[in-house]
Amino acid sequence: MRSKRWAHLLIHGAVFAWGFTGILGRLIALRTWPLVWWRLVVATATLAVIPRVWHGLRRVPPRLALAYVGVGAVLALHFVAFYGSVKASDASVAATCLALAPAFVALLEPALHRARPDMRELFLGCAMAPGVALVVGGVPGRMQSGVWFGAGAAALVAIAAVLNKRLRGEGDSLAITWLELAGGVALLTVITACTSQSATRLELPSPRDFALLAVLGVACGVLPLAAYFAALRELSAFEVQLTVNLEPVYTVVLAVPLLGEQHELGGRFYAGVLTILGTLSAHAFSRRNG
Repeated sequence: MRSKRWAHLLIHGAVFAWGFTGILGRLIALRTWPLVWWRLVVATATLAVIPRVWHGLRRVPPRLALAYVGVGAVLALHFVAFYGSVKASDASVAATCLALAPAFVALLEPALHRARPDMRELFLGCAMAPGVALVVGGVPGRMQSGVWFGAGAAALVAIAAVLNKRLRGEGDSLAITWLELAGGVALLTVITACTSQSATRLELPSPRDFALLAVLGVACGVLPLAAYFAALRELSAFEVQLTVNLEPVYTVVLAVPLLGEQHELGGRFYAGVLTILGTLSAHAFSRRNG
């Protein structure tokens, strides 16, 4: 019981830190692809100077290390979709669209384990959909593409969550974090080298952007991701992902004073956020009494 309570504290702390990611994504002037690449590079380089990471890596079997690198590739695509949503709409919309992730997790997790879906989890995951529908209705037409990017980000992070849950307990959390970040860097670097599209072209950040990237990569990347892995050892992927859905709440609350996004979004958007929060509360209540 005590370890589960600690796991809940860890995941809530991670989600609060993630609440700043969309806001920083709006403040950083870089385009989506170089923003994600630099974020992953900064985080990977930071972890590389920690001796514990290298000790942990030596204890990870090569086959398992390759699996974590593969999950990292999925996470990198999630980041591209998420920051694409931030750039096409705003931080609040991008974070709120991640609320679709529990519906994906509720379907993917039992399929991966060849078990029947938990109908309560499936129902509560799908109950997020009306909240997202309200969000879409409260988003101006020029931001609609951001909703689709956000939905893609939700699907990708759900896949990563289910795969990480399957691999839980196998290795040091910081070493796992480094492997996944390195996998993301490798994928984006290969794609950049193999394409000539302007969208995937890398560029140097300004000093201001580099400072923001350092905060994004470490305080909103390395530390919360390590806490996320630690929490996954005690909690189900669905339970963790529902907690992660508090991210839009944190982001919206932070975006109002920092970015003034309340002037761009309608009442339906905030009704959707409240619907999502209500679903989270219902899930917590059902868990406590179930």
